[in-house]
Amino acid sequence: MNIVYFPMLFVWLYYAIKAKSLFFFGASNPLIKNGGFAMESKRVIYNFIPSKYYPKTIYPQINDDLAQALSLLKINNMAYPLIAKPDIGLRGMAVQKIDNDEDMQAYIKQNRVDYMLQEYINYENEVGIFWVRFPNEKKGFISGIVLKEFLIVEGDGSSTIAELIHKDPRYLMQLSVLQEIYGKTLQDILPKNEKKNLVPYGNHSRGAKFLDISEKISPTLTETFNEICLQIPHFYFGRLDIKYNTWAELEIGKNFSIIELNGAASEPTHIYDPKHSLFFAWKEMSKHWNYLCNISIMNHKNGVKYLSWAEAKTMLSEHKQLLAKLK
Repeated sequence: MNIVYFPMLFVWLYYAIKAKSLFFFGASNPLIKNGGFAMESKRVIYNFIPSKYYPKTIYPQINDDLAQALSLLKINNMAYPLIAKPDIGLRGMAVQKIDNDEDMQAYIKQNRVDYMLQEYINYENEVGIFWVRFPNEKKGFISGIVLKEFLIVEGDGSSTIAELIHKDPRYLMQLSVLQEIYGKTLQDILPKNEKKNLVPYGNHSRGAKFLDISEKISPTLTETFNEICLQIPHFYFGRLDIKYNTWAELEIGKNFSIIELNGAASEPTHIYDPKHSLFFAWKEMSKHWNYLCNISIMNHKNGVKYLSWAEAKTMLSEHKQLLAKLK
């Protein structure tokens, strides 16, 4: 991350000078805390999105025990499998699929932050769609699409799951985390041609492979996401992480679910496609920061405040504390 981002600090300073604020991003998405750069609540963001577009979600109290959590599930007519994740997240940390009471008990025991439980969306595909709209324009545009390839192993009838993981360097980097999650079951032999999704959410830091499919941007898809995003008040810049059934259905807005909406801190994650160079990444990041800067300037002229030094200091302090808890 340091290699990727250090040279970009000078680009950020250029935009900060242009905006006359180092923390201009705070004005990008006015209804999201800090513009969505850090410490933004998913619960608050979901409240702005029409409920038909995201998974059914409940919010247990941080100190609830298993019985209380199960009672809340029953009241809301929800059942396993579920996805548990922090209300204020960070690069997929502490996100876990919950399949049974034992998983739920383990998550509750380890958890140190406000969290949510969502119905598990069983669509096989996941993409990140980056959407941008300038405040003086009625419609936005899609600036990039990333397809997320999950960490899936396929059995050969003789190798254990652990041995299958060792065959892929990308998967091997996740071994220690997978051992904590799956324990001795990694020694199970997976039947020939049977596939097992070890990390059923598309996060790069959790082993997913990112592929750039921006060539799939079309007028139909753009119109669909204009219709969706224009229903989210004062949302101008960010990435929507979406699970969907088929591409044809997604294009016309059918059979999909918004898993996450990310604001000012959103990366154009299609840069992480292995086919792309570091120079491509710098170019795309600069382009998107230019969008972010111009949107923030426009909103600021319309009365939206930039973050102050004191607010930014508080944000960074809270972010540091959150990171420690998630670890």
